[in-house]
Amino acid sequence: MTVTLGLDLGTSALKGLIIGEHQAVLAEAEAPLSLSRPQPGWGEQQPEDWWQATLTVAAALKAHNPAAWADVAAIGLSGQMHGAVLLDRRGSAVRPAILWTDARAAAEAEELNRMLPQIGAIAGVPAMASFVAPKLLWLARHEPETFAAFATLLLPKDYLRFKLTGNYATDMCDAAGSLLLDERSRTWSPAILESLRLDPGKLPRLYEGSEITGQLTASAAELLGLKSGLPVAAGAGDAAAGAIGLGAVNDGDAIISLGTSSQYFITTASYRPAPADLIHAFAHGLSDRWFQMAALLNGASVLTWVAGVLGRNDIGELLSEAEAAFAGPSNLLFLPYLMGERTPHNDPQARGMLYGLSPATSATEIVQAVLEGVALSLADAQACLRHAGSDPAAISVTGGGSRSAFWMRLLAAILDKPLQIRDGAEKGPAFGAARLARMALTGETAAQVCTPAPLRFTIAPDPALAAAYAGRLTRFRAAYQALKPVMRDGV
Repeated sequence: MTVTLGLDLGTSALKGLIIGEHQAVLAEAEAPLSLSRPQPGWGEQQPEDWWQATLTVAAALKAHNPAAWADVAAIGLSGQMHGAVLLDRRGSAVRPAILWTDARAAAEAEELNRMLPQIGAIAGVPAMASFVAPKLLWLARHEPETFAAFATLLLPKDYLRFKLTGNYATDMCDAAGSLLLDERSRTWSPAILESLRLDPGKLPRLYEGSEITGQLTASAAELLGLKSGLPVAAGAGDAAAGAIGLGAVNDGDAIISLGTSSQYFITTASYRPAPADLIHAFAHGLSDRWFQMAALLNGASVLTWVAGVLGRNDIGELLSEAEAAFAGPSNLLFLPYLMGERTPHNDPQARGMLYGLSPATSATEIVQAVLEGVALSLADAQACLRHAGSDPAAISVTGGGSRSAFWMRLLAAILDKPLQIRDGAEKGPAFGAARLARMALTGETAAQVCTPAPLRFTIAPDPALAAAYAGRLTRFRAAYQALKPVMRDGV
């Protein structure tokens, strides 16, 4: 019996699940994580907190299904991308990890683009503040003692690999998100490393997602209650792992992930950079595959934010009320850039905006405007993907936002695309990581393992509603452009 464990290190939680011989989920659990913001625009976490969350999840999985836990034969990893984890020679973190949410390196990103104008063609996208490469420039300038002290650079999920196996390794997709990878050759880029004056000896070894990167050590096995020597697969960054979980592994397969952030992801059979469109062209978690992706920093987290502002704990109830009051496109316009934005603006200083308030504005109208704002940001991203040569016929949707049929109805109309909701869509990257672990263990191919999740239902765009929303994207873009100077100056 082939039983594998997938671990997904998210920003707000670490999730784990076990899948069996026929890829049915045998157990799942998660542990919350907190985010530190020591200064405005910063985002950090302690790597050791990730490991403690892993131990918590392991204990929960073992308690839920002891037999399945005892049968685990391989482990796969997924996680938040773009985080900089710096370790000393003993493997201890020299500072908190700087996460994808962190915008402190905006000036360094601009500097890197000037230093190396071809970086977008090499690394798949121009430098942005979220990526690791600009963060290293920031550290060299603002924390030179830290930059001098670190011996190894890891991505967040790869810190868990180090704790599991003692090895420093990463997969091609997560490496792509560092902005240090030559995407076409799938090797560390000498040109980028030279620009950063970064010793390649400080980088982890590169693997394809289904390759074995090491074995579970005796000490880690004892802490987890697993057998020592279990193979640990390279895994993938969360975007690619989520696609693998849904079976989006063939040319043209498309998914939208509505989690803390949002991604509009399309698998490609070749490397197709489109730096002018701010599309991320990265290596997939499977060999000989790449993807084009619009990466948006704001997703379902914006709905969580507005629920908190309105003092509502039950988001499902809030959505039901908004749906019951729905009478067509909102009179309000919402920019969802609470954490800045990547595609299509590359603007870490972008901020949210709610326009059109009046004494008659209700809470349900505000919630609807927030849902529309996120959907319009995805429509803006879709236009960039179309210009870059990708225009899918249908899109599978995953992440917490996919649970709302009302939101999916609005999204289908605003994108004017049919949306597919699949079984297990909420399992996300952890399921993809478990699939990669299975491939590492058995030698099976992606065609054998990474089949599409069963289709639950399709939400076709309502023609009348799509027509009603047709002009909104123009207003949405105009609002950002009008406010951009104000955002730059601050308030």
